[in-house]
Amino acid sequence: MSPGRKRSSIAANPVLIGAVTTLVTVVLVFLAYNANNGLPFVPSYDIKVEVPNAAGLVKGNEVRVGGTRVGVITAIEPQTQPDGAVVGVLTLKLQSVVEPVPDDTTVMIRPRSALGLKYVQLTRGPSTQGLPNGGTLKVAQARPEPVEIDEFFDMFNEPTRRASQANLAWFGNAISGRGVDLNLTIQDLKPFAEEITPLMRNLSSPRTDLAGFINGLSRSSSVVAPVADTQAELFVNLDTTFQALASVARPYIQETITEGPATLQNATVNLPRLRPFLANSATLWRALQPGIKSFTGAAPDLASIVTVGTPVFKSSPAFNAQLATTFTAVAAFSTNPSTTLGVVDLTETTKILKPTLAFATPAQTTCNYLAILLRNVAEIGSEGGSTGQAQRVMVMATPGGLFDPANPSTSAPISPNNEGLPSSAPANGGPPGSDITNYLHSNPYPYTAAPGQPAGECEAGRENYEVEKVVIGNPPGNEGSAGAFESTGGTE
Repeated sequence: MSPGRKRSSIAANPVLIGAVTTLVTVVLVFLAYNANNGLPFVPSYDIKVEVPNAAGLVKGNEVRVGGTRVGVITAIEPQTQPDGAVVGVLTLKLQSVVEPVPDDTTVMIRPRSALGLKYVQLTRGPSTQGLPNGGTLKVAQARPEPVEIDEFFDMFNEPTRRASQANLAWFGNAISGRGVDLNLTIQDLKPFAEEITPLMRNLSSPRTDLAGFINGLSRSSSVVAPVADTQAELFVNLDTTFQALASVARPYIQETITEGPATLQNATVNLPRLRPFLANSATLWRALQPGIKSFTGAAPDLASIVTVGTPVFKSSPAFNAQLATTFTAVAAFSTNPSTTLGVVDLTETTKILKPTLAFATPAQTTCNYLAILLRNVAEIGSEGGSTGQAQRVMVMATPGGLFDPANPSTSAPISPNNEGLPSSAPANGGPPGSDITNYLHSNPYPYTAAPGQPAGECEAGRENYEVEKVVIGNPPGNEGSAGAFESTGGTE
């Protein structure tokens, strides 16, 4: 080689470097693209498996044996069985090192992560007969699919989940701030375990016959099951009883127990002397039994009288002391001659007013008219502003009052004999074109449940409007008395 020539190399040629780089990149991209289907140019062992449900599986999911990746899924297809069921057929591309797969190999689809990624697990069976390349594991070899994470979360319904949250919150509140107590509890578990060991040994001994005891409890529970509701009611009533006893436990029950021995000693001495009295009392109570039975219905009222009357009787002595002067004044008043004359005049006045009151009283007691009148009068000026109150009024035009004889076709309908114009008879419709409401409805003397009138009927303001019909006086039927709304001041 002449000294004037330079040695050439591939590294000095940028074209060759670019070509090699491009080739390597293409190979890497090809390998990455086909990584899920196994590395190219590597011998593989292909089989098919049938699974009841291929939901969540996609091409490229791993196939594992003993936790080791041995292949991938290359295809997923549905297939209809002879019985009509549809299964998923997975085509697995496995490494040749696992060939052959025993024909009793079981298949299970398991989650790879909590995000839903799955893989196919193959568990080799003891059979010496292997699947050929392209063979199929039937759906009978598929084990029940495991519980999915979403199915686990949906295991409980909404009320149960809410109740569990509440329980956990209360459990947390229960142990909050009790770390020292928990530590002491854990510290005491060792002596507790030492003490409970002999007990557990006795319970587990065949001589104890714990199983027979449990069976006996089971039979006892089955016997009392029909009366479970009665027993539950018994415990509820016992709770009420014990609550009542708890309110008087101290000092009353406590003192009763303390004084019990002395009381029993005294009773031992004196009770024999009471035998004649008790015999006579028995006779008396037998005679009183019919009358006492009559008190059964009155017992609640009598109990209320005692409850309400006790504080009243406590105040009676002071009140009675103040009544002396009152009774003295009453005695002087009753012996005054003018009092007798006043009573006679009052009696005569009452006799005179009795017929009037007989008619006026139901108007208020049954119909509430006076209260409604006063309420309505009060409401006439119930609205106003900063400048004062305003009277609430509304002008109502009489039927036919807006009729314009000069323009009969465009004015309001004519209403002959209506109350707004001179009339010769009760309004009873009119010629064609008249107002259809031009019918007299008048009740000058409405019923108020007065003597001689229907009992409990308040007619004023409660009459049913009869269309295209003249109604004078009280309509037939009982309209009823003033309701609760009217009694509180409302109007219909």
